[in-house]
Amino acid sequence: MSRRDDLSPDDRRIWARVAGSATPHRRKKAPLTSTVDDPAPAPKAPPPGKARPRPVELPPLAAPKLAAPRARGTPEELEPRRQRRLSRERDPIDARIDLHGYGRFQAQDALTAFLIGAQARGHGAVLVITGQGRRGGTGVIKSSVHEWLTGPALRGVVSGFAPAARKHGGDGALYVTIRRA
Repeated sequence: MSRRDDLSPDDRRIWARVAGSATPHRRKKAPLTSTVDDPAPAPKAPPPGKARPRPVELPPLAAPKLAAPRARGTPEELEPRRQRRLSRERDPIDARIDLHGYGRFQAQDALTAFLIGAQARGHGAVLVITGQGRRGGTGVIKSSVHEWLTGPALRGVVSGFAPAARKHGGDGALYVTIRRA
C-alpha cells in the first residue's frame, strides 16, 4: 500500500494546497563563457580606394513611462474617498462574510467562493470580517487574507480592499471592492 492510499480526502486537499503554494527553486544560469582560446578575428579593412561606410547615429531612445510595477489586475488599496463613502454607508455594502470559527484552509475556500459569487451577483463592495486574533496577536486568517485577495485565484474578482471603519469591525474587518463581471 502506498502512502497516498493512507490519506483521507481532507488530507489530500490540504496537501494539494500546500504543494500548489510552493515555488520551485530557481537555479542561476552559469554565465556563457567561450571555450575557444583564440580571440575574435579583427574586422577586415576595406580594399584600397573604397571608403568605409560611416556609422549612422540614432537619436537616444527615451525610457518608456511605466506606472508603478505591479502585476496586471492586482488589487490595490481603496481610494480614501471610496473608503470614506463605504464607512459612512453612502456606498452600500452589498454583502458580508464572517470568517470567525474557520480554519485557515476552510476560510480561504469560503472567502474565494463568497467573492466569486458576489461578482456573479453584481455586487460592488462587500465586508469581510476576519477577527483580530487571540489576545491581541495577529490571527492566522487576518494575516493571510491580504495574500488571498492578491493571489491569482481572486485577481480577476477583487479590485481593491482597505481596513474597515470601527463600526464595521475596525482592524478585524476589510472593505473589498469587486470588479464587474
